[in-house]
Amino acid sequence: MEDNSSQVELVLSGDMNQEDEVTHHFHQSHTSKPSQRSPRNICFMVTAALFIFAFGFLIGYLAHPKTEDRISPVCRQSESSEDEDDGPVQTDVFLDWSNLTAFLKTTLTTSSIENSLSLFSSDSHEAGSLGDEELGEKVLKIFRDYDMKPWTDEHFVNVQERPTRGTNRVTFRDATFEESGYLAYSANGLVKGAVLYAYYGQVGDFKKLQDLNINPSGRIILVRAGNISFAEKVANAASVNASAVLIYPDSANYTFDEGMALFGHVHLGCGDPYTPGFPSFNHTQYPPVKSSGLPAIPAQTITASTAAAIMRKMEGPNPPPGWGDGGLPDVSYKLGNDSDTASVEVSNVLVGKKILNVFGVIKGFQDPDRYVVIGAQRDAWGPGYARSTVGTSLLVELARTFSEIVAKTEFKPRRSIVFASWSAGEYGAVGATEWLEGYLSSLNMKAFSYISLDAVVTGPFFKASASPLMYDLIQSTLKEVSSPTNGSRSLYSEVAGSNWEAAVLEPMRMSDPAYPFQAFSGIPSVSFRFTSDKGYPFFGTMLDTKENLYNATSMNLLVLTKTAGEIAGQMALRLVHDHLLRLNVEAYSSTIRANVAQINKEVILLQSSGRLPKKLKLQWLLSAMGSYSRAASKLTFSIENSNLKDTEQCRIINDRIMAVERDLLSPYVCPLESPFRHILLGSGSHTLGALRAHLAAIKDGSSADTDLLRNQFALATWNIQSCADALAGSVWDTDNEI
Repeated sequence: MEDNSSQVELVLSGDMNQEDEVTHHFHQSHTSKPSQRSPRNICFMVTAALFIFAFGFLIGYLAHPKTEDRISPVCRQSESSEDEDDGPVQTDVFLDWSNLTAFLKTTLTTSSIENSLSLFSSDSHEAGSLGDEELGEKVLKIFRDYDMKPWTDEHFVNVQERPTRGTNRVTFRDATFEESGYLAYSANGLVKGAVLYAYYGQVGDFKKLQDLNINPSGRIILVRAGNISFAEKVANAASVNASAVLIYPDSANYTFDEGMALFGHVHLGCGDPYTPGFPSFNHTQYPPVKSSGLPAIPAQTITASTAAAIMRKMEGPNPPPGWGDGGLPDVSYKLGNDSDTASVEVSNVLVGKKILNVFGVIKGFQDPDRYVVIGAQRDAWGPGYARSTVGTSLLVELARTFSEIVAKTEFKPRRSIVFASWSAGEYGAVGATEWLEGYLSSLNMKAFSYISLDAVVTGPFFKASASPLMYDLIQSTLKEVSSPTNGSRSLYSEVAGSNWEAAVLEPMRMSDPAYPFQAFSGIPSVSFRFTSDKGYPFFGTMLDTKENLYNATSMNLLVLTKTAGEIAGQMALRLVHDHLLRLNVEAYSSTIRANVAQINKEVILLQSSGRLPKKLKLQWLLSAMGSYSRAASKLTFSIENSNLKDTEQCRIINDRIMAVERDLLSPYVCPLESPFRHILLGSGSHTLGALRAHLAAIKDGSSADTDLLRNQFALATWNIQSCADALAGSVWDTDNEI
């Protein structure tokens, strides 16, 4: 300044260290006099600095939300310096997670769900029928309207229809009953024998009969519907050499009219039983084999009125405690004796049908070749409002919701979402299984999860069946989704209790629509539902209607369906937006440990009692268990310390996570003989469950088959060890201590 005082410059520089910063330059004048600072200048300097600091802090705070609350649509590329010539650097668009889930919740409305329910409500849409095809065309059009690049998959499958005359026939003493209901895939023929009441036809029920010295061999078994699937009841009866099975709805469990017919199937498996392990494409050369799950004995459903007429005349001993607590009028429950003879005539017709699976996709922007599948059954025996209408409606509503999320927000999913509408679900997930069989080699490498919407709402209580890999995802989702009855509370707070897994999770059975994805293809899967304590009694009947479902849900169907959509939507959203898949590989450590610990306990007891030879060692199975646990822990450590900016590292880790479920499929058994090869959740002699059952049979007095046991131990050991080796990653990281 002209008066020789200090000069103060406030320089805002945007290109120093790539950040806004304030540089204070104090320039002395050219004279040799010492500078003089007035109080006014000092006050100005301090005020300006404080103002600029506060302004910059405010901008930075508003521009950068908390790390845990933001999501990135695409993996960030590593930063480049100004002199790099790699082209423009892709940057992230950050979205607040709470805002994104709020958008999902507001877009998925009860009014739009109600419109879809009206659109897909149909009184007749059996698999392969004109009604089924018309619904498929509606789904296809909606996917096309949402620009989801839809396509269809045709399969030519074998199914059984009711007899040409319309009924199968049951005769008891001098009375003949014409039954309009039927069980698909039953053996045909005329069978005669004495009737034996066997409660629900479970394994334990037949054991109780044997404990009473009652031989079920050659008898016609009469059982109640419920507790287990029709297929399991028939398989259990066949295992004790029964000649036929009659299944009826007892009034204690089913409150509908006594003349209502039941429909279902008795194939102990999934897919077309006449092309096991092979896809039923038109050009496929079908192998000359049948599924081992097809029953060799006739099976037939009968009405409650027919069952009452038979049981009123049955004699014999009283049943075990609890078996007689039925609801058939004027019936004194008896087990039956040799004079209670009957005949069963089944004449079902095997026909070939063309079915259509309909698909749409929202492609990912980072890894479009990796995808989560959301699916729902489209067909039903009758109206099927709970069985298929709700699930199909929710499927298209989720497709619309995700389409709008991508179109109207800056969110770009890393991975793809495939929406699938299946046909022939009533025959045992035929449409879904044929698709899996047709594309197995690619699906179990690229599909990282399956979410089922079948029978998703029948009551107020939340239940789920899932791969252990998905337990953490289910738990976190329940914490974020509001209760359908109290919006101020989370669903988790209502269902958790002291142990949320015990309160919510159920075993995934063969009748579960997600089972073929899990046990056949090795794809981590979940099926969930809002249900009631007593179950929904109208499945497989002509009474699965809108009115009955509204009554079963206390008129809260729309709210429950919306909540179910939020659960499925948020699980899918998490799976396609995170850098790393939200699947916990360490969850299987505890599952494997629990199974091996039980096996070890049984072996020690049997060896101490002399029923098993001492030379049978478990050290290798225990070692394999440890190998998996160590590999899972190492991968978790890698995940926690990974560089999320490294796209290639993200993909490598995700591939290792995806491989876990697939590597639990036994490579040592034939898919034709044992299609459900999963050693923990599948079925067959190769599973840890079968190994435990073998040891239990020896404990109960059966002779030990040492060679079979050694084979089972070897297969289980190497299956777990190979899974651990694959989980470790590179071959030089594998654990070869076994």
